[in-house]
Amino acid sequence: MWTSPLFPEAASTIAPRVDAFYFFLVSLTAFMSILIAVAFFYFFVKYRRRSPDEVGVHIEGGMALEIAWSVIPLIIVMVIFGWSTSLFLTYTRPPAETLNIYVVGKQWMWKFQHLNGHREINELHVPVGRAVKLIMTSEDVIHDVFVPAFRVKADVLPGRYTQLWFNATKAGRYHLFCAEYCGTKHSGMIGEVIVQEPAEFEAWLLTGRAEGSLASAGGKLFQDLACHTCHRPDQTGRGPVLPGLFGRTITLQNGARQVVDEAYLRESILRPAEKVTQGFQPVMPAYQGLITEEGVLQLIEYVKSLGTEPQTQPVRPASGGPAPGETPPLPPKSEVNR
Repeated sequence: MWTSPLFPEAASTIAPRVDAFYFFLVSLTAFMSILIAVAFFYFFVKYRRRSPDEVGVHIEGGMALEIAWSVIPLIIVMVIFGWSTSLFLTYTRPPAETLNIYVVGKQWMWKFQHLNGHREINELHVPVGRAVKLIMTSEDVIHDVFVPAFRVKADVLPGRYTQLWFNATKAGRYHLFCAEYCGTKHSGMIGEVIVQEPAEFEAWLLTGRAEGSLASAGGKLFQDLACHTCHRPDQTGRGPVLPGLFGRTITLQNGARQVVDEAYLRESILRPAEKVTQGFQPVMPAYQGLITEEGVLQLIEYVKSLGTEPQTQPVRPASGGPAPGETPPLPPKSEVNR
């Protein structure tokens, strides 16, 4: 049964828990279906009309019976709710330490980007026994990453990031599908997750043509776009001080609180005027359509790589502007707002 297409091999830490819950629901459904069917036919035969003139006898209800068929379903439903909630929280909350890999869906292929610069198309190499987090987005339409052996599945949406994590327990090759109809070649948008032993995976990382880490490529792009003219480390620029920014919580102009995560950084690069930090002006130009999705990922990793340095001044957004109570510096006339 476990090697059939209907029940693929369980090859991740969460797979046995998903299977247990699934078979509990199937067993409960089968039990209730059989119970209802047996009761139906039993009462159908017992209380059938035996002659044309027979009149049924009125049956009074019983309080114990009323309570029983109200309390028992409530208990069953609460068990399902508690079990599914526990599974959902595990499924949606990756561990603190994960191997992060970026995923870009495109009609009709999967593009994977490792932090050290390795790129893959329709193949994903991961180590066994280590939590892996996929940070995913789409270049065109809605896609969906689905690895049956890991029992994990998540939509990949254009214009935003979604996440999915797993911890593979067995080395091997496992099917990867797009589970959301995305066009005429949807059925061909398939791939393979290659799970390797840690030593083998590390050796694989050293092979091929890695073009430098994402962070280093992002640093180069940061300089090429002249972003450093506004995002200065000495707090004299019109943009935010980036070291220490990632992971912090800032206050927006509308009073809302915002965690500086991958999604916020992406939005600040492509559409910086949509979420401006309190006390700043929306002077940063939008890079929507000017930077590729890979370029956005590189810039995000560059900002994240600066996240360990302390920051003592108020956090400023990528949209630029002075902190509350601070006199904005006068930039050189030749400087371009970025």
